[in-house]
Amino acid sequence: MNTQVITLGGGCFWCTEAVFELVDGVLAVESGYCNGHVKNPSYEQVCSGNTGHNEVVRVSFDAERISLREVLEIFFVTHDPTTLNRQGNDVGTQYRSGIYWHSPEQEAVAQAVRAELNDQLKGRVVTEVLREDNYSRAEDYHQHYFAQHPGQGYCAFVVAPKVEKFRKTFRHRVKSSA
Repeated sequence: MNTQVITLGGGCFWCTEAVFELVDGVLAVESGYCNGHVKNPSYEQVCSGNTGHNEVVRVSFDAERISLREVLEIFFVTHDPTTLNRQGNDVGTQYRSGIYWHSPEQEAVAQAVRAELNDQLKGRVVTEVLREDNYSRAEDYHQHYFAQHPGQGYCAFVVAPKVEKFRKTFRHRVKSSA
């Protein structure tokens, strides 16, 4: 097995986590915060917008079963990479679109995929591509949130449509157990 880790910010981490937990070849997904200036911030601190952190998910995947390019293609289809510091009604720098790499090879793939999409979208992509920095795991109650609370209002009206979009668009990539 060739395990890799990439960190992705696509708005609320509940949405991004819910999608990637269903992806065949993904081994684990962890919600957290990165690229801010406070060590181990709380959810409340991050939500204030004063820490500089982004809500992210760390995606561990088997690169022999799914490539980083495929992971990023799913990422770009399941959030809006053209809105600065927002996803839907979630507004603030903590909801920015970002790819946070762990190796120079990942940076090269991320920059290439972002550039291709930016060409297709006529220069409107705002996704940042940076080295992951100052990562901390989110509180336990944020982990696997959609799976535990599918009927909660935000989950039913915001997360569920993103999960459904993934299921329809990437039918061949849905885990058989999902």
